[in-house]
Amino acid sequence: MRYYEYFNTLLPQLIGEKEGSVAPDITPSAAFAYHTSEEAEAIFAGESDKPIYARIGNPTSGKLETVLAKMEGAEGAVATASGMAAIAMVLTALCEKRDKVLCAGGFFSGTYAMIQETMPRFGIEGHFCNIDDFEEMEKLLQEGVKIVLCESVGNPNLKLPDIRRIALLCDRYNALFVVDNTLTPLIVQPLKMGADIVVYSTTKIICGHSAALGGAVIFRRVKESNEKLLDPKFSAIHSLLEKGPKAMMTVFKKRSMRDFGMSANAFASFLTLLGMETLALRTRRINENVKRVAKLLHHEGLKVRHPSLSGHEHHLRYEALFPDGCGPILTLDLETERKAFAFLDASKLLTLTANVGDNRTLGLHMASTIYRDFDEDTRLRLGVTDGLVRISIGLESPIAIAEDLIAAAGILKQT
Repeated sequence: MRYYEYFNTLLPQLIGEKEGSVAPDITPSAAFAYHTSEEAEAIFAGESDKPIYARIGNPTSGKLETVLAKMEGAEGAVATASGMAAIAMVLTALCEKRDKVLCAGGFFSGTYAMIQETMPRFGIEGHFCNIDDFEEMEKLLQEGVKIVLCESVGNPNLKLPDIRRIALLCDRYNALFVVDNTLTPLIVQPLKMGADIVVYSTTKIICGHSAALGGAVIFRRVKESNEKLLDPKFSAIHSLLEKGPKAMMTVFKKRSMRDFGMSANAFASFLTLLGMETLALRTRRINENVKRVAKLLHHEGLKVRHPSLSGHEHHLRYEALFPDGCGPILTLDLETERKAFAFLDASKLLTLTANVGDNRTLGLHMASTIYRDFDEDTRLRLGVTDGLVRISIGLESPIAIAEDLIAAAGILKQT
């Protein structure tokens, strides 16, 4: 990857301190005292960077926000309590009743449920289309879609979006383009490809060790000219845009975080910062492992799905737009739930959990767990078959991972 050495230097240097405690400070206080009444007034007016109250941020999370923004080449970031909180913050800060949101491609079940079931309760319409259905995207954008949301890699369907093409469509119709980049930090940089906002579940590979729940919203600067946010559809936030290039920070915190209390806690932000110090090393190792494991499993005749394999419908897009990999996930189709259960239980190496992007290799049967509340048609539309097992590859030896999975699959032939 072109930028591994850059991030291997940048992140530890940003996070560690040169004086006093080297590790980031943890500020666990819920409340913060103001030196004078005048200072309190300045803080609440947004004229001072000092903390107001932990419900809308704390100094440890502030440090994390600075690092995330620098990592993404962004104007700013807001750390949240989880990845779903990050998506909820974007929608509740920017949407009004009767607004339309378009989800392009397959989605993590929580995101799908939020757009399909929760947002409509508040009068926000959710629409869905295939990641390559540009005709439908444009039609919906012409009808006034306000936000287009996609995942940098479909979870778990592993479809890859053409981020630049979608960004151009959004610009043409003054819609905000939001990319969930959870699976591909460092290797995909959506803001540089035309996106307006990037969201993360930092719980995953950014943190890396299953110890800290968290999320983040990272945003570009507000432009001085040709700013799509000045379109009448965004009139509700026009007064806040006067805050300047970092106005989106005010939009998110005043129109969402202040009222919903979705801020990250200090200890989780501290653990996430520690994880970020080794993010570039882990990202490179995991993405190299995934390609190698996928190839080994495919060679053994397993029904493995990953864009690095020539049979995947987005293989050419993978080679052109994702040269450094597309995150930790591959999937296996074991045909039935019974076979999937037997495979997972036979593995000696897999940790069965709903997380992804961990330092160790994880596995889970999708239909009986994360997607169990969805009907069969919805599951199939999201790429979840009866026997689908999602594997999140970790840092272990790729040979050891492949041998374990092949052995577990071999047990099925004996039963």
